[in-house]
Amino acid sequence: MPAFKLFFTGDYLDELGRVKGGDIGLEALAASGYVQTGFFTDQQPKPGDDTYWDKLYSLEITPQHVSQANGIVIFRPWVKAHAFRGGAEHLVAFARAGAGYDKIDLEACTANDVVVFNAPDSLTHSTASAALTLLLALAKKLPQQQSLVRSGRWDRQAEFLGDDLVGKTLGIIGLGKTGSELARLVAPFQMNLLSYSPSADALHAESLGVQLVDLDTLLRGSDFISLHCRLETRTRSMLGIRELELLKPTAYLINVGRGELIQEAALVRALRERWFAGAGLDVFETEPLPIDHPLLQLENVILTPHWLPSTKRAAHATKDVVVRNILRVARGSVPQNVINPGVLSRPGFQSKLARFSSNQPGPAAETRGNS
Repeated sequence: MPAFKLFFTGDYLDELGRVKGGDIGLEALAASGYVQTGFFTDQQPKPGDDTYWDKLYSLEITPQHVSQANGIVIFRPWVKAHAFRGGAEHLVAFARAGAGYDKIDLEACTANDVVVFNAPDSLTHSTASAALTLLLALAKKLPQQQSLVRSGRWDRQAEFLGDDLVGKTLGIIGLGKTGSELARLVAPFQMNLLSYSPSADALHAESLGVQLVDLDTLLRGSDFISLHCRLETRTRSMLGIRELELLKPTAYLINVGRGELIQEAALVRALRERWFAGAGLDVFETEPLPIDHPLLQLENVILTPHWLPSTKRAAHATKDVVVRNILRVARGSVPQNVINPGVLSRPGFQSKLARFSSNQPGPAAETRGNS
């Protein structure tokens, strides 16, 4: 029974080497009898190293990591082409513990016979509900109302009168899984729904009560705009000065997708000069957001640390998907949710996968992996 050596990236650990955030599936994987787990401890925070958090989102998989693993579970680090500089004779799979994979060089993975899979549905609801949270907080002026209480300025109540969502127009950029889920979540609020989503199915949009429009029409006509599109060449920096100038003075912009979808310098200027009412942002061009960033000086923006969609329920669902598919790979089967399907027909990948075909799933692993 060949051992399948699986490593988790070191950003799963705290300064003492303990797993943060609860169960990530170690017990279920160990119960299989053929998966050996470890961590890239060079990527974990070290006691007293205050600079670690500044580079958290710039961690990378290295050739040394690739050389020692059959599988790697990725939380935040990048997978760039130079990770394969020493080859990838033993590496079979990357498991992305989440939905987004814009930090993974899929072409390089395919060229080196490494399959990549993700957990595409585990964050769908939590991401959409995070957008709804920001939408409601902006509409009700929640930060300003809290500030009045904390400062004892109840006399200023009338200055911060919120509004309801009924009859307002929500523009959803990207009517994929999370955009569609947001449309379903706001249905009870009787909002008018617009969407710019070039690949969206018209019948699907109609079933959600969504009108498909071009981007400029959406930006001009929406009271709230929420970004839910994938980061790719077409969408990178899609909202710049020209686009932001189209927003209503009373509009709010919400981004729980990727910071690079918006030109941040243009966004800062627009918020500072009050081109529109405000924004709710969970993602940024540079993460973590530098402590001296101008966004932190603005009162008309709600900021959260790329963590608002992260919930206990979503983490549990992600763990289940990762464990189930790692067990498939570790016994020589193709995983689900493959995002570089071109690798599947490559003889090199097929040969790597076949090395583990003699492994059989243990009952305990199967039960726990699907819990």
